[in-house]
Amino acid sequence: MINRKLAALASTTLASMLAAGAAYAQSTGTAEVEELIVTGAAGPATIDGAMVAETAPKSRYTITQEFIARQADGQTVLQTLNLVPGLVFMNNDPYGSSGGSTRLHGQDSAHIGLLIDGVPLNDAGNYAGYSNQQSDPEVIEQANVNTGSTDADTVTASSTAGVIQYTTLKATRERGITAKAALGTDNYHRFFVLGQTGEFGPYGARAWVSASYQNYDKFKGLGDLTKKQFNARVEQDLAKEGDFIALNLQYNENRNTFYYQPYLGTATGSIASEVSQYGWDVDYNTAWTQPTAVAGSADTVPSGNSSTFLGYYGLRVNPSNTGTIRGQGRFTLLPNLKLTVDPSFNYTLANGGGSTNMSETGFQLVGASGAGVDLNGDGDTRDTVQIYSPSNTNTRRYGLNSSLIWDMSEHHRLRVAFAYDEGHTRQTGEYSLIEGGYPSDVFSGKDGYGEAILSADGAVAQKRDRLSVATFKQWSLEYRGEFLGDRLVANLGVRLPTLDRELHQYCYSQAGSSNGYCTTRAPTTTAALADGAVAQAVTFGTSTTKYFTPFDAQRSYDDVLPNVGLSYRMADAHTVFANYSEQMSAPKVDNLYTLTSTGALGAAEPETGRTVEVGYRYRTPRVMASASVYQTDIDNRIVSTRDPTDDTYIDRNVGAVKIKGADAQVQAQFTEAFAGYLSASYTDAKLQEDLFISTALGYAPTKGKQVVETPEWTFAGRLTYDVGPWGLGLQAKYVGERWATDVNDLKVDAFTVVDLDVRYDLAALGWKNSYVQLNVTNLFDERYYSVLSGTSTSATPGAAGYSQPYAYVGAPRAAVVSLKTSF
Repeated sequence: MINRKLAALASTTLASMLAAGAAYAQSTGTAEVEELIVTGAAGPATIDGAMVAETAPKSRYTITQEFIARQADGQTVLQTLNLVPGLVFMNNDPYGSSGGSTRLHGQDSAHIGLLIDGVPLNDAGNYAGYSNQQSDPEVIEQANVNTGSTDADTVTASSTAGVIQYTTLKATRERGITAKAALGTDNYHRFFVLGQTGEFGPYGARAWVSASYQNYDKFKGLGDLTKKQFNARVEQDLAKEGDFIALNLQYNENRNTFYYQPYLGTATGSIASEVSQYGWDVDYNTAWTQPTAVAGSADTVPSGNSSTFLGYYGLRVNPSNTGTIRGQGRFTLLPNLKLTVDPSFNYTLANGGGSTNMSETGFQLVGASGAGVDLNGDGDTRDTVQIYSPSNTNTRRYGLNSSLIWDMSEHHRLRVAFAYDEGHTRQTGEYSLIEGGYPSDVFSGKDGYGEAILSADGAVAQKRDRLSVATFKQWSLEYRGEFLGDRLVANLGVRLPTLDRELHQYCYSQAGSSNGYCTTRAPTTTAALADGAVAQAVTFGTSTTKYFTPFDAQRSYDDVLPNVGLSYRMADAHTVFANYSEQMSAPKVDNLYTLTSTGALGAAEPETGRTVEVGYRYRTPRVMASASVYQTDIDNRIVSTRDPTDDTYIDRNVGAVKIKGADAQVQAQFTEAFAGYLSASYTDAKLQEDLFISTALGYAPTKGKQVVETPEWTFAGRLTYDVGPWGLGLQAKYVGERWATDVNDLKVDAFTVVDLDVRYDLAALGWKNSYVQLNVTNLFDERYYSVLSGTSTSATPGAAGYSQPYAYVGAPRAAVVSLKTSF
């Protein structure tokens, strides 16, 4: 460890700076362009991998595999990034497989681009990023956070907050095997193995393959979490120096039981929080009562199984199957002209579990004849039966990111890039039977997974059925150059994204709701198509409730998004930079299915953001530091609320949000063995308009209020002491108070979580390239609320937009011991 530090401290040559700069980029095109950026500052490329010497003229924070490896075994990379300023990640459990929540400068994961090797990982429909589906930490080379800006070729439909991105481990020229095993609290166990082929074949191709298995119990209540992952990479250098082709593969499978999220109570205290009533370990019911079916009687679901209180844990599942294929290629066309091509394919099949109580004569089951379906086998159709009712999402996504790069001279480079991303998302809601308190299959009959319930007409009984095609096309132009003896670096770029949304609703729907009314019955009445409507109003039977016919529709969005950055090295140790960028976030595809009372699509416009930041970097052989101030102005903020015209619940633009703040970090190598890191962030994120709730309730007083789940202050720090075979790390993250409501009438307390890592290098005992490591998370067993997933407008009874917020409980202390060896 010390030798690696000394080598890093001595790395002041131009070659080492070029290598460090190239490693930060994501797509092959951006990696090629960023090779131009150099710096004459005397100092290391990194200290302990926790802080990297940045060179881009924008705020960016990078961690390396050296730092990732010191974190708890199997941890999601988003948790590992949690020390960098501006980012707040909340894990749902100690080990990362149950997911979590990311906020960057006051904005949620749906406004943060998430990419691997330049390939987008955000959901194609709702833009969410899923932390538990990310790559095994052992195969991540580096990860970084861009706050408020993107790269010129970033493929993202929603990134007003910035971008989180990471790159895959490269194959080595020597063969070898790395194996790792870990055991921990909550019956945690994980196994990982990676094999490097070294060079093979007539042209020296290289490859690696890895596999992992992880399983552990929930830290409260019953249930467990299982994760399986497979990764591979093969690469081949081509004849021209620097040219190559590569193929990356990943398949990830999660089977998780949810944690219950207790209600926080009311702002007035009229209803106490569930934690104060039942304790921090409150969770789902663990007892299942098998319903008794009696012929000729109207049987109902036992109350202990229903969702009226906490519900039954066995039906609160979160399965996902995801996979990516990512190609990379760099080709020299002329000595000063290069082409990069990165194709990709993503696959997702996932749902969030759930159950519902259904009448055997419910509209989803009754056929054209009016007959129902006997669900519990008692010979009648008079019963109400609890059934499994997940919302399945199945996406196939095709992408291409390409760049043509022209070296105009030694210090000037021009790039033209084209990106394409097309996601076909099929969203269904198949119903299936429950067997002994558990779903017969976690995907509820989707595509032959298990057996779905059929209606009296033989159709699949389900709560939704629709197909969306989300197409992203983007041209971008970028110029990078150096002036004044390489002291001034300029980055001038523009993105021109076009987003097309194709909607196919196969079920009937109600105004103000994106849920389907899926039935084989024919409507009783059908109204004429209203002006501007995409669907006709209908009614069924004797009911006067209005529904709308299945429909097809399209929406398109485009913008011109400049990105201008300047960096000036005033002296060897001092650099200042400034950046201006514009961003866009299109309405979520899922929410476009919500119709108004006339049958028209919601008319929300894209969110647009403008970010200005000014920063300073300091770099010497033993100290690196950076600080920046920024302001982001967001127009047309999209929220789901009531339309003032017809009182329906649809997406609306509610005005502006202004976010301003400051980020800072510093890392010092005090001695050869002792290093420290500290970061701090201040975020002032204020709503600029009052929020309309309904005609009856009017507006909620949200103007000037802090954005929910956004702490004003966060601090993070880490100390490392590495001497002889021992390595010791102690890190902490402080998160300030956070509001759980838009009107800021209920908040959760600040908290600090401290983690410990201790490593012993087994080379001291003759076992080379091996170590044993202990990680203890939440060392002092802090009790706190983590993800505020149930935020509302107000927690005051009777106020506009009132409902009780709820939240995940932060994970208690956990410990894991891991053994890693390479040979």
